[in-house]
Amino acid sequence: MANENIIKGLQLIVTDLAQQADGHAIQSKIFGSQGFSKLADKYAEHATEERGYVDQCIDRILDLGGDVKNEAKKEAPTYTDPVEWLKYDLQVSIDGLNSLKTLIECAKDDLTTFDILKDYYKDEEEDMYWAQQQLELIEKIGLQNWLIHQI
Repeated sequence: MANENIIKGLQLIVTDLAQQADGHAIQSKIFGSQGFSKLADKYAEHATEERGYVDQCIDRILDLGGDVKNEAKKEAPTYTDPVEWLKYDLQVSIDGLNSLKTLIECAKDDLTTFDILKDYYKDEEEDMYWAQQQLELIEKIGLQNWLIHQI
């Protein structure tokens, strides 16, 4: 039963994180087209990292004897406004970390899965802090100054 719950949780990550990686790749292109090369690079790198975690979760599902599914993904928004994107992406991180805590607790006796999830949690937490920091910077130095730093 524990493996079944872990496999379901890992599958949820595969489905949702693949969607998130695609979203970050799209946002990278949008920001790049606007001349915000630093934001474009940040989100292209982020998409690559997320795909790495998707691969690890797929491998772990297979190791546990589960079947990996290519599930339908819900539509996610894209943004041309970097600030609105940061707010959206920050909320995705907050929500994802809350869900991930439950799965990590479920996997505490499966050390291999636990390590994968722990590493993913730390990466997602770092992304959450980065988005918070950027929004705070915008408040302190102003949007135009912040945007100049993203070129």
